[in-house]
Amino acid sequence: MIEVDARGVVEFTQALVRIPSTNDPARGRDERPAADLVAAKMREWGWEPVMSEAAPGRPNVVAVVEGGGGDGPTLMFEGHTDVVTEGDLSEWTVDPFGGEIRDGRLWGRGSADMKSGLAATLYATRALQLAGPFPGRIKVCALADEEGLMLGAHHFVDQGLAADVDGAIVAEPEAGEICAVAKGALRLRVDLTGKMAHGAMPQHGRNPVEAVGALLTGLRRLQAELQQRFPAHEHLGEVYVTPTVVRAGSEEQVNVIPATASVFVDVRTVPGVDHKEVADRVAALAAWDGIAAEVSVLVDRPPVDVPVDDPVVAALAAAHRDVTGEEPVYGGVPGSTDGTVLTHWGGVPSVVYGPGGKWIAHQADEYVEVAEIVTCTRVFAEAARRFLTRNLP
Repeated sequence: MIEVDARGVVEFTQALVRIPSTNDPARGRDERPAADLVAAKMREWGWEPVMSEAAPGRPNVVAVVEGGGGDGPTLMFEGHTDVVTEGDLSEWTVDPFGGEIRDGRLWGRGSADMKSGLAATLYATRALQLAGPFPGRIKVCALADEEGLMLGAHHFVDQGLAADVDGAIVAEPEAGEICAVAKGALRLRVDLTGKMAHGAMPQHGRNPVEAVGALLTGLRRLQAELQQRFPAHEHLGEVYVTPTVVRAGSEEQVNVIPATASVFVDVRTVPGVDHKEVADRVAALAAWDGIAAEVSVLVDRPPVDVPVDDPVVAALAAAHRDVTGEEPVYGGVPGSTDGTVLTHWGGVPSVVYGPGGKWIAHQADEYVEVAEIVTCTRVFAEAARRFLTRNLP
């Protein structure tokens, strides 16, 4: 078993949690302080991190750790430095940025999602480096903006940094499950334009609200059709077509037929669903006599479906078995991660696995079990060793 610095990885997680790295310019917050802390730790170990801004104040941190054991594959460890807002402080029973350890748990925003996972990737790589030469190399990446538009992951791919990566482990909280599949996300905006008129004289207008009603009914039919064509996935569940925002008119002028209306739709897909086809179907549903309709694609993240016998998944499964003594449990990511970008746009097989509960992210009193952080660090180190040495006789 590769020796890891158990105390160090927990203390580094605490230090990361104590940095409120939300994307909140109004409060002067962004990822830079967390990225600086990651880069400083890398330099402490003799690594040479490169920082590159995906957006102002929102840097990616990437360090390449050569194994010194000759040519070999490139493994990527990936985590993100941003966290979602703490929300209503009255819902918290601990300081959201205190990094307190109590009852065997490390508490705070980002403790599970995903500063413990990020810390584990750093300390696992360091442990493998100290254990002796290994072939190939590890890219340790702390990327920005995973919670938003995934600008960091897109920037990483656009820079060509994914081109030489043979496999990626994304350290999101999955409660010990190995997730080689992830649901797709397609977010659409439908803008409907009619003609404003007085509510007493609707014959002189074209009411886009009526088109909204027809569209909402059509979206439910579309969801039922897609669920029929694509049965529930073993790990990802059903396809969902969910209208989330409807905007039209003004409560101050209920006697006015509005000229415009908008509907926002969140579509969650399983492997096999064609996102362009879905967007086109929504556009067809929005067509209404006398009403102009325009559909904009806000987010397009296709599903991820990496075979379980892919080398990076197989190495992780074997490491989980070796370290925990338990058979690996395979699952799926209910949302999307930076792995979605790495796999679809970067061509990198990715798998998601990390410390923390699968459903604890973004909630008040977020926490991670301290023992999970250490166990996951050991799993990551062993997974890296297996992946990088798989071609050795």
